[in-house]
Amino acid sequence: MRFWRWLADRWVMGVALLVLGYLSLPILVVAGLSFNRPSSRLSYDFNEFTLDNWRRPCATSDMCAAVVRSVQIGFLATVVATVIGTLMAFALARHRFTGRSGINLLIFLPMATPELVMGTSLLALFVAAGVPQGFWTVVIAHVMFCVSFVVVTVKARLAGMDRRLEEAAMDLYAGPWQAFRRVTLPLVLPGIVAAALLAFSLSFDDFIITNFNSGTTVTFPMYVWGAAQRGIPPQVNVVGTAMFGIALLLVGLTSLRGRRARRADLRAVTTAGRRAQGPS
Repeated sequence: MRFWRWLADRWVMGVALLVLGYLSLPILVVAGLSFNRPSSRLSYDFNEFTLDNWRRPCATSDMCAAVVRSVQIGFLATVVATVIGTLMAFALARHRFTGRSGINLLIFLPMATPELVMGTSLLALFVAAGVPQGFWTVVIAHVMFCVSFVVVTVKARLAGMDRRLEEAAMDLYAGPWQAFRRVTLPLVLPGIVAAALLAFSLSFDDFIITNFNSGTTVTFPMYVWGAAQRGIPPQVNVVGTAMFGIALLLVGLTSLRGRRARRADLRAVTTAGRRAQGPS
């Protein structure tokens, strides 16, 4: 009975760990292959441990150029989509206006539309407008589908925020800009950072929409697709592992910063309470 009680208390956590392990398995395989010297360019079996792939990640100049181009596109698309999406999220979460329900529906359309349909539609739009396909058409296309994810993420953060904190700041003679800068923005910032990381990941990873609107511009996913026909270099696994490690580090730093901020607020509230009680 003790065993079954222990199992009943922890089976949900056990299933969650199994699911997380299953989802992390491809990442672990990629990380392992980044230290592999394959027997041939068309082989993916683990042949020999080596650090040469990490020592020379730019052994293939075309791959490094594609990575830099993907980072540039992802950065520009992330900045623009985060600014526009955050403003839209504040408008939808804090204001009531005509057409609000319709705008909410339009925001979900890019997330629900198949990428094949979106890519061909954007291509038809650019061709009809006489816009040559290249770097900037890819940026515009990425901004279009990243905005929806930013709006949804930031809006969820705003929905869980207590409006009474802003009201309390204004009761303490803080102006609208001071209340936003000192109260609202720090509370919403984790959601904005999460939305920016999600937008960058989606932009860096996109292939279908990029393939339709890139012209002669080659991004990292397109390079991998082309290299798969003649053998993917092992440095591709290095890039994938490095990007995952950087994203994990950023998420960890953001979580640590938020935890420290909550502890500091708790200490401040405790100190203020003790001072208010006075000496016993």
